[in-house]
Amino acid sequence: MAGKSDYLENKVLDHILGNTAYSAPATVYFGLYTSNPTDAGGGTEVSGVSYARVSKTNNTTNFPNAVSGVKSNGTSVDFPTAGSAWGSVQSVGVFDAPTGGNLLYWAPLASAIVVPNGGQLSFAIGQLIFIED
Repeated sequence: MAGKSDYLENKVLDHILGNTAYSAPATVYFGLYTSNPTDAGGGTEVSGVSYARVSKTNNTTNFPNAVSGVKSNGTSVDFPTAGSAWGSVQSVGVFDAPTGGNLLYWAPLASAIVVPNGGQLSFAIGQLIFIED
């Protein structure tokens, strides 16, 4: 994924330098955007019939241990079947809550994906990549 949010960057810095504890969320939530956020947030999250962020327990089954600063999803991330057209999905985000909450990571898709009424968007194992450099 391309970006770590300003929120998460600040939490990691405070955790490592200053000993202000940050606890990783027990569950993370994947959301879709029709216009890209930035590290500061923003963007336009998908809205439409049946749309909901997809929850994943934050464990090593869903997110195997990192290798060489790279981590990816260990299970597929399957959004519900669209009950209306969701538009042109431009990017994906990882949040700490099912609605609202804090954006943690986000990334633009290699190419936009149009989700029509009755369509379903899914990310296969290893398709979502998180990199720390």
